[in-house]
Amino acid sequence: MAFFETTLGQLLREKARSQPDHDFIVYADRNLRFTYGEFDRRVDELAKGLLAIGLKKGDHVGLWATNVPDWNTLLFATARAGMIFVTVNTGYKLHELEYLMQQSDLKCLFIIDGFRDSDYVSMVYELVPELKRCPRGYLRSEKFPHLASVVYVGQQKHRGMYNIAELLVLGKHTADGELLAIEASCDTNEVVNMQYTSGTTGFPKGVMLTHRNILNNGFGIGENQRFTEKDMVCLPVPLFHCFGLVLGMMAVITHGAAAAVLEWFDPLLVLATIQKERCTAVYGVPTMFIAELNHPMFKLFDLTSLRTGIMAGSPCPIEAMRQVISLMHMTEVTICYGLTESSPVMTQTRYDDPLEVKVETVGRALPGVEVTIRNPETGEECPGGVHGEFCCRGYNTMKGYYKMPEETAQCIDKNGWLHSGDLGVKDERGNFRVTGRIKDMIIRGGENVYPKEIEDFLYTMPGIKDVQVVGIASQKYGEEVGAFIILHGNTAITGEDVRDYCRGRISRFKTPKYIFFVDAFPLTSSGKIQKYLLREMGAKKVQELGIGT
Repeated sequence: MAFFETTLGQLLREKARSQPDHDFIVYADRNLRFTYGEFDRRVDELAKGLLAIGLKKGDHVGLWATNVPDWNTLLFATARAGMIFVTVNTGYKLHELEYLMQQSDLKCLFIIDGFRDSDYVSMVYELVPELKRCPRGYLRSEKFPHLASVVYVGQQKHRGMYNIAELLVLGKHTADGELLAIEASCDTNEVVNMQYTSGTTGFPKGVMLTHRNILNNGFGIGENQRFTEKDMVCLPVPLFHCFGLVLGMMAVITHGAAAAVLEWFDPLLVLATIQKERCTAVYGVPTMFIAELNHPMFKLFDLTSLRTGIMAGSPCPIEAMRQVISLMHMTEVTICYGLTESSPVMTQTRYDDPLEVKVETVGRALPGVEVTIRNPETGEECPGGVHGEFCCRGYNTMKGYYKMPEETAQCIDKNGWLHSGDLGVKDERGNFRVTGRIKDMIIRGGENVYPKEIEDFLYTMPGIKDVQVVGIASQKYGEEVGAFIILHGNTAITGEDVRDYCRGRISRFKTPKYIFFVDAFPLTSSGKIQKYLLREMGAKKVQELGIGT
């Protein structure tokens, strides 16, 4: 694989020169379009605006926003000005935001009004009361000593804050010299983006990713979908997460393609965008695809332009995959596996893989990335067919966790292997399967139980729409198997029906002792299922019901 040895800012400039009138970013719901040339000029203006308010190369600049139109402008502007772009989870509450702002040493924070039940402006004023007293650009915060500015993304004015329109005007009237000098000094191995792990366990860690990490990962991901400049990719996934930023935007720009971005996920808007823009690819977690397929207006839309895309984040039920291929025309849909620390993709199915490979595996290693299954106790490589921990090594390995050298050393061993914490197995064809998290593996009476194996089996039971399996503490066996089940429509199924279905089909020790029917699973803002919360819910329900374990 030929590696990209350039920076985000430099690559955008190259694309703007070679295809200035080609669409780059489109918002179909508001008829907003940026060509590569137009976007490049806007990025220059915002980058110079950042410098004009006193930010410098190496400063940390955060963005707390949904996929608003200037989300990508700020990403590329900070990259071009040599700054580090810190993405903030849109689902964060006050405590989480406070932790991130302190841990990341934010110099500047960009915010929108809010999202769902969170008022970002009020929350920032609560955390930084000095904003209402200090002149803009001269902020002195007791709690956040590095913070110098807050910028509102929009036209509205808020006390103590700049707005993005003002920065664009400042940039328009600033000479190019300083920015061009900084851009020329930027190196592909410098950190460009810091993403905080979703925090499903413990405190989030700031994953430092370089230009080289994310550009090359995006290129490999796009190659496996056969992207060219003719592709239009529908992106309803969050940009603050690697799914949107790397699998999406980095795959798009490295191939000179275009992205139809949605501010947030709405199944009807996804279908309308695909039809209007003649999208050739669409991304999502399985629950997004299921919502699109089950939308009452699904059949009204022409999706025949679709060819490929990515389904990632959690395993896909085989029936949902069949429908994505047949009803959404995504014959070349792919599956990805990875984690933020690996930039994020380690493995991906190929566009021409058969159906069983796309639902039973997460594909093969990306070019330039070594992937192995290793014994979690000894570190030795496991032979094919033997379960162990997913590990990878290559250009995609993160620079490390910000200000956490001990945690970095625990994640990346002395031989350069990045340890994922995920369990998996490699088959004879070189395809990998994920069997669970190391901490998700259930040990019942000395027997290792892999949640995904049981989940895949229960998906075959008529009436079950989705299922998640977790371990629930047991005095007798250490752990018992618990299943959380979402049913189709008005299906009536009891726990005993589920156990009857298992009887004789899977081992007795794998049959769920506890079965809970739910309407939804707890999710992170990026769509990942929070199994630790399911474990807590299961333990609480068992205690409430007074069932002995």
